[in-house]
Amino acid sequence: MLAKEPSFTPPERRCKQTIPVGILYSVSEQYGGIGREMLNGIMLAIEEVNANEAMDFTLAPVIYDPGCQLENYYRYCRELLYRHGVKHIVGCYTSASRKVILPLIEGTNAMLWHTARYEGYESSDHVIYMGAVPNQHVLPMLDYVLKHERPEVYHVGSNYIWSEEIDRITRDMLDMHEGKMVASRFMGLGETDVTPIILDILARRPPVILITLVGISAYRFYQVWKAMSVEYAFLREAAPTRLSLTLCEQEVAMIGAEAVEGCLVSAVYFHSIDNVQNQKFASCYRQRFGEHAVPTVDAEAAWMSGQFLAKGIQASGSDDPPLVREAVYGIELDAPNGKTRINRENNHASLTPRLARIGADGKFHLLWQAPSPVSPDPWLTWSDLSR
Repeated sequence: MLAKEPSFTPPERRCKQTIPVGILYSVSEQYGGIGREMLNGIMLAIEEVNANEAMDFTLAPVIYDPGCQLENYYRYCRELLYRHGVKHIVGCYTSASRKVILPLIEGTNAMLWHTARYEGYESSDHVIYMGAVPNQHVLPMLDYVLKHERPEVYHVGSNYIWSEEIDRITRDMLDMHEGKMVASRFMGLGETDVTPIILDILARRPPVILITLVGISAYRFYQVWKAMSVEYAFLREAAPTRLSLTLCEQEVAMIGAEAVEGCLVSAVYFHSIDNVQNQKFASCYRQRFGEHAVPTVDAEAAWMSGQFLAKGIQASGSDDPPLVREAVYGIELDAPNGKTRINRENNHASLTPRLARIGADGKFHLLWQAPSPVSPDPWLTWSDLSR
């Protein structure tokens, strides 16, 4: 019979410093599904850090759910900083939410660990950007379109900063290659009346659809597309190539595999990556969140944030944001997506771009991946759009 753990806490555990960490993800309302994935990722990382006896501290998560409301992001961020005294916040999915809280973060000399893919064109000393920027996910997808499709793109997206910037980048690249943007249609966040847009697609018959809808707007688009394909042969037989920069494994399960089969997705992480680090990550994720749980690109980015944060605190001997940031520059994380570093010049992560196609089984089947991690170019200053 195995001996039980002693009921007292050993002295070396009692003396560990407890460091509060703010968690600011919307786990309810229109993009709550993605928020829950991000929350899972950071919580898994925190639990792993706290179980590591080599660490001189434990991390104490202070969790707020803004419910996709920008005013709540601001209010809860303020509470985290002033009421709870946190110096590090992991959070935000939309660029609008990040921009709302950034003045608070910068004004208190705190640090935001931003885990979502985003449009770039930003670099703050007070943000570590863990998500992919356009040269790591938009340009690889457009390269594929230019090589394999007629470069005529119909864009439908959610009406906020991210979709608008992706639209501009796509137009610029298409113009350089004698392609064209057939149309750009934007919907309000959470809007679900997608039928008029699909009817417009039927009238124009573009060869490629770029979809940057998020949350329930995206889910509704794919489901209505599938339903309308019964009546309209173009949507099922001569269907245009549908491109996504956001679809992930959890969303496929929510939408239904039959509605997104064939979609081409660009991301730096898929559950199907075959390496030792991802196998270990996926196993730990299942053990923590259930045998059917599948990690996504959003969960992996949040997990990396927690790992980098902890390693930065350990290396610097402090949770002071400038000291942690300086320590993080010297750390290389052997992550599920590949070896990852934080670029000193812009605070963004090096990441490995990948393309995958969703099969009838709902799985992401890899088509291509970069041979090595790609350095972040958030301003597209050195990336060649004419390649």
